[in-house]
Amino acid sequence: MSMPEKAQIIQVPNTLRAKVGGRLGALDNEAIAKAEAALADLSTHFETWLMDEIKKLEDVQLVIKEEGLNPINADQLFYRAHDLKGLGTTYGFPLITRISGSLCKVLDEEDKRAIAPWKLVEAHMDAIRAVVRGQIKTEDHPVGKVLTETLEARVKEHLEAHNLMTT
Repeated sequence: MSMPEKAQIIQVPNTLRAKVGGRLGALDNEAIAKAEAALADLSTHFETWLMDEIKKLEDVQLVIKEEGLNPINADQLFYRAHDLKGLGTTYGFPLITRISGSLCKVLDEEDKRAIAPWKLVEAHMDAIRAVVRGQIKTEDHPVGKVLTETLEARVKEHLEAHNLMTT
């Protein structure tokens, strides 16, 4: 029986520093100013874009009212809520992110969608519209705080009643 060969360790040189030019240089204040100006210019469109996303959610809501809740439009409802969850804070409405996140908890699995209480789903959509209409942007706003805490409590009750709570 022969002895196994000895292992050979190969040290790969770290060439990342050479590729990015060594140490990072000083921040380019002019580039930062241009980026901030571009973002400020884009921010004038945020509310319009947000309203476009809310309209998509409302369109699914109308389809569900006409056709009833089915797996296809329930999926669409979840994806629209999920989009709003991701965009709310970006567009300056962190409460929309929170409310949409609560709605996503009710709709994030096929089993949950099938038993989602429609009144609770609609309450989330009404809250999203109220937040935009009232320009409620901070989580410490008294109306926004009551809206979100109430919705989250109802979602928790619903999920617990159906043994659907996840960590």
